[in-house]
Amino acid sequence: MIAIPLRKQVILAIAFILAVFASLQANAQAEKPDTVYSGIYITSIHDINFKDKEYSINLWLWLKYKNKKFDFLHNLEVPQAKTVTQSYSTVDSSDNRVYILMKLQCVMKDSWAVNNFPFDKQTLRFSIENSQFDSKALVFAADTLGKHFDPRFTLRGWNIDSINVTTGIKVYETAFGDESVPKPHTEYSNFKVKLLLDRAAMGLFWKMFLGMYVAFLIAYMCFYIHTDSIDSRFGLSVGALFAVIGNKYIVDSSLPESTTFTLVDTLHGITLLFILTIIISTAYSLRLVKKDKVEDAKKFDFWCAQVMLAGYVLLNAWFIYTASR
Repeated sequence: MIAIPLRKQVILAIAFILAVFASLQANAQAEKPDTVYSGIYITSIHDINFKDKEYSINLWLWLKYKNKKFDFLHNLEVPQAKTVTQSYSTVDSSDNRVYILMKLQCVMKDSWAVNNFPFDKQTLRFSIENSQFDSKALVFAADTLGKHFDPRFTLRGWNIDSINVTTGIKVYETAFGDESVPKPHTEYSNFKVKLLLDRAAMGLFWKMFLGMYVAFLIAYMCFYIHTDSIDSRFGLSVGALFAVIGNKYIVDSSLPESTTFTLVDTLHGITLLFILTIIISTAYSLRLVKKDKVEDAKKFDFWCAQVMLAGYVLLNAWFIYTASR
């Protein structure tokens, strides 16, 4: 057995440690995902469709990265899009990196918050992923320089409150059929844009609710019709009741289905209850007239008219104020 001098043993041990450290460092670098720097510039948002829960968006999207395997022209994924059309694209692969600029027209599906309609605020969401590479190979970083939307474009009936550009990780609880994955869990990096819109609501509010308020006022005028014309009072009230119901069906036809009690439901419900109260009050007034208590019937009508008008105005003002905050 050949004896190795102590000095050589130390040198070999140091060399072995350095080799292991270099190998671990190389593996760590190999496992580090490549970064894709992404930016967006929105040129227009249009065709906001509440009934079908969708909207259209035109935008410029650019991506900068080094790994040429990231073929975004063919592997770009827009998860919430109904349709995606690339009307223009250009690729620059000089300087050992890839720069892609493309113009997209997308029809996006989204959920709407209609509880406070028409004093509602909506968040439009847009995100992209790479359908081929998960977060172990690719991560997004946001290019936040400059503006993200054209300040000159007008979105009719809406005001742009803010825009938020971020990146994150989207989790899919599936392996997409890959048997080599130990558990059904996959993570993809994504680039996300949230656009907060505030509706310019007053014109739309009066357009949708004017018929309801006119119907209530018609029913309310029954208190000022002489008690001898009791048939006319009942006829106006019942007609106003059906007018409010018809107005509600018209408004509901332009909104998506909702399981919650919205402002539209609240205002129409209050109006229906008050008209029903007017009909009940008219019936009681008729009972007083039948008992030859005409003066009592007039006083009853007068006080009912004041209380009901004040109550109706205050309730409407409160719910509208709460929704518009």
